[in-house]
Amino acid sequence: MSSEPLKESAYQSAGKDFKAFAASLREKLVIWLKPEHLEELRPQLQYQTYILAGFALVASILLGFADLATKNAIQHRLEEDLKSNLEEVVPAELYDNNLLLDTLTLQSASANLGSAQTVFYLAKKEGQVNAVSFKFVAPDGYAGPINLVMGLDRNGEILGVRVISHMETPGLGDKIEIKKSPWILSFNGKSLDNVTYEEWSVKKDGGIFDQFSGATITPRKVVLAIKRGLEFYKAHREELMNPVHGSTSSQ
Repeated sequence: MSSEPLKESAYQSAGKDFKAFAASLREKLVIWLKPEHLEELRPQLQYQTYILAGFALVASILLGFADLATKNAIQHRLEEDLKSNLEEVVPAELYDNNLLLDTLTLQSASANLGSAQTVFYLAKKEGQVNAVSFKFVAPDGYAGPINLVMGLDRNGEILGVRVISHMETPGLGDKIEIKKSPWILSFNGKSLDNVTYEEWSVKKDGGIFDQFSGATITPRKVVLAIKRGLEFYKAHREELMNPVHGSTSSQ
């Protein structure tokens, strides 16, 4: 079942709640700001303090509700971006389910993937898992962490890898982006079975993957991160390919 009607209903409910609160607040402010009420407050020493505090409170409340009113829209946009990233690394013909809703979370604190837990998005067709995708991090890029997403088939072969975000040097390290260079496509079809342990490195280190002129660190760290992702998948392959019904996490 599509989640869109539920999201639309949530937005409408939040909008109604906000309008009701705003109307109530406006009514109270009209009463509070009536000249006769202000005249009663004026002789008091705290008059100016009350006025300033009142407006500060109103501003804070309005800002808070504005944040609540936009939070759902922001979350929806983040989900759309994630869905787009996953679709780039897993071919559409491999699944008929909603990748965002069909997940399995594994503990990954010792795997150096950038998070204590890693969410795997299960690509299923007619109930069978054909592929998985997940986000991970190369924590030690030249200029900072490099966030990636990778899709793998049942055999652990790479269907696709994309860089989601990074801070690498423009014109050098940014060639890891698909928009700047086809370099990231060189991982397609690779796995731990058809590339040896020694080959999982850049050519400068004796491997098979190209480095960039003047920027060896960036591709080196991406290659190593992808290798770690493959190793983690291999260690949990059976669990991912045959998830327990209703299970969302693993120790």
